[in-house]
Amino acid sequence: MDSLYLLAILAILAAAAVVVWDRRRLRQTLLGLDAMLDEAIRGDFSESHFDETLLSAVETKLAHYLSASAVSARNLQAEKDAVKALIADISHQTKTPIANLLLYAQLLEEQPLPEGGRACAAALEAQAEKLRFLIDALVKTSRLETGILALHPKLTPLQPTLDSAARQAAPKAAVKGISLTVEPTAESALFDPKWTVEAVYNLLDNAVKYTPSGGTVTIRAVAYELFCRIDVQDTGHGIPEAEQPRIFQRFYRSPAVSQQEGVGIGLYLVRQIAAGQGGYVKVLSSPGCGSTFSLFLPKT
Repeated sequence: MDSLYLLAILAILAAAAVVVWDRRRLRQTLLGLDAMLDEAIRGDFSESHFDETLLSAVETKLAHYLSASAVSARNLQAEKDAVKALIADISHQTKTPIANLLLYAQLLEEQPLPEGGRACAAALEAQAEKLRFLIDALVKTSRLETGILALHPKLTPLQPTLDSAARQAAPKAAVKGISLTVEPTAESALFDPKWTVEAVYNLLDNAVKYTPSGGTVTIRAVAYELFCRIDVQDTGHGIPEAEQPRIFQRFYRSPAVSQQEGVGIGLYLVRQIAAGQGGYVKVLSSPGCGSTFSLFLPKT
């Protein structure tokens, strides 16, 4: 009987030892996985030789996966560097020719030309200016899309941003006899001042462009608990509901405004800037009732 008790005790001790050993091995495996993931997060993971008697097959597969991910990350960074270099080349190589085109077009307009020649010189200048705007917009958009140009949101008062954008749009509004009003605000939000001015100006530029002479464009800020909303409201022709989901696409232009100047990239750039700092943009419009474009910016 005593021998049976002894065997039972030994069996229990053996089982306990197996459980302890198994848990220790599991803990070591989990610690190894945790260390691998920490290295991957830091970006300094390197695969080592693993002994299958010590590490599980899952751990080995994870090591292979992280190693492949590290290679992919390096390849992606190399591609981003190549795109960055290409964008810089495009920006640099096109600035001088476009500036020369504008210069010579202006000089040509100052010469004694027949009426037809003067019209051609004016058209040449207008197209060169359009080309410069298009190149600048494409470069900005590409830099935002590829992450080359980062936005740096910070808590900033809205009023200086609204005033700065309005000052840029004021000359075109004055030429068309459009009343441009900026309603005062004491609100602040989290945004990158430089790029948000660009976004608000693009909304104002569109509003002025598509509002008939004698109309009005109003810019105001509305505060919510989590967001601030910047409204750019115009008395233009309005946008049909069927077209509204498409107007923020790159190069989209409504058939109704195809005869007016524009390349269809301004609203796309606004959407990219908004998304890049945790915001978004939407439109409320109907034909004959004008449009209100709203840029939402986070407050925290």
